[in-house]
Amino acid sequence: MNNATAHKKGMAASQTKLKVGVTAPKGYLAAGLIAGIKKQPKKDLAIVLSKTPANVACVFTTNVVKAACILFNQKVLAKNAPVRGLVINSGNANACTGEAGIVHTQMMADAFAQAFGVAASEVLVASTGVIGVPMPITEVVKGIGNVSKIVSASEASGHEAAEAIMTTDCFAKEFSLEVEIGGKIVTLGGMAKGSGMIHPNMATMLAFVTSDVNISPALLKEALQESNGRTYNMISVDGDTSTNDMVAVLANGLAGNPIIDRRGADYALFAEALDSVNRHLAKAIAGDGEGATKLLEVFVQGAADAESARKLARSVVSSSLVKAAFFGQDANWGRVLCALGYAGVQFDPGQVSIEFLSAAGSVSLMNKGEPIAFDEELALSVLKENEIKVVVFMGEGAAQATAWGCDLSYDYVRINGSYRS
Repeated sequence: MNNATAHKKGMAASQTKLKVGVTAPKGYLAAGLIAGIKKQPKKDLAIVLSKTPANVACVFTTNVVKAACILFNQKVLAKNAPVRGLVINSGNANACTGEAGIVHTQMMADAFAQAFGVAASEVLVASTGVIGVPMPITEVVKGIGNVSKIVSASEASGHEAAEAIMTTDCFAKEFSLEVEIGGKIVTLGGMAKGSGMIHPNMATMLAFVTSDVNISPALLKEALQESNGRTYNMISVDGDTSTNDMVAVLANGLAGNPIIDRRGADYALFAEALDSVNRHLAKAIAGDGEGATKLLEVFVQGAADAESARKLARSVVSSSLVKAAFFGQDANWGRVLCALGYAGVQFDPGQVSIEFLSAAGSVSLMNKGEPIAFDEELALSVLKENEIKVVVFMGEGAAQATAWGCDLSYDYVRINGSYRS
C-alpha cells in the first residue's frame, strides 16, 4: 500500500517522504518476527510501542463470544488511562480456550511490560488465527522478548509488524498521512489485517492507528466511534463476525498541537484524517477477501436518512448472490434490487435506479423501477475489471452511504475448507 499526503482541507504536504505505517508518527517503534506460532515459518508476532504514554480509544467485536484478549483489553480501557503499546500475534486466536486463555493473555501483557519497563495495565493485546487451540505461550513469551530487542522507528520495522499480524491476507495493509492542525504537522499511520470473517459490526479484522496528535481521550473515543461507523462497519466479505475483532487508535501528543478538547475546526481536521486512514484500510481489507478477484463498492444515494442508506448499502455488499454474480461477471441487477428489499428499510421500488461502473465504462440497468435494455458486451467489459462500483439511487431523500466488499469465488471455499491445516 502506498502512503498518501493530502493537499486540501487543511491537509499538509510533507517536505520529506512520509513513512508508511504505524511508525510514521513521532514517538512510535515497531517490529515483527517469527515466534513459532504458525505451522509454517512466517512472521506471527508484532509489537507497537509508544515512547511516551498515549491516549487510546478502541472498538471491539459485537460477537457475544469474545476472545481472551478482548476481555483483557476491555479491563485496560475501563481504567481510562494512557497506554504504552500493543502486542499482537497471528496464527492463534486464543478464543474459546477457557481459563488458560485468560492466563496466557496476561502473560503476554506481562512480557511486554517487563521488556519495556511499563505496567501490564498499559498494554493492549490482540490475537488472530484459529479458534479453540491453546496458545503456545512459551514460544510467544520468548518471542515478545526477541521482538522487544529489535523495535525501531524505521518504515521497514513498521512493515514487518504489518506482515506479522496477517493470517490469510494476501498483502500487508498500511497507510499514513499528515495534516496541519493548530500550526503543527500531525501524522497518522495505520496497519490492518483481514481477509475472511468480515462483516458489518466488525469482522476477523484488526486495525491499529498511531498518531502524534494531542487530543483528549473523550474526543479521541468519539472520533473513532464515528469513523468506525463509516468505514470498518461498512465492509463485508462473507457475513461472519469474529470473536477477536478490534480497532485501536493511539495518540501520544508529540506533534505539539494545542490540545483538541472540544469540537471545532481542529477536531474536524483530525476526524477527517482519521476517516481517511480508516477508509483506506477498510477498503484494503474488503479487496483482500479470501479468494476475492474483485473489490466491490456500493454507493447508495437518495435514501430517506443516513441510517437507511447504510443499511441498504451493507445489505447489497453482504449478499452472497450479488457477490457470486460479480465473480461470474453476470450483470444480474435483480439480485441487487432483491438485497435492497430485505435490508429492513421501507422504500418505493418504483423509484429505484441502478448502474454498474468500472474503468471500462458504465452500464445503466434500471431507471425509476423500469428495467433498461443494455448492451451485454458492454456489461461484460465493465464487470471484467478488478474494481466495480454499484450506484443505487433510491429517490426517497438526500442521504447517502458507501459500503465495500468483494466477490465470492471458488477459492473462498477452498481456503476455508482447510483453514486449520
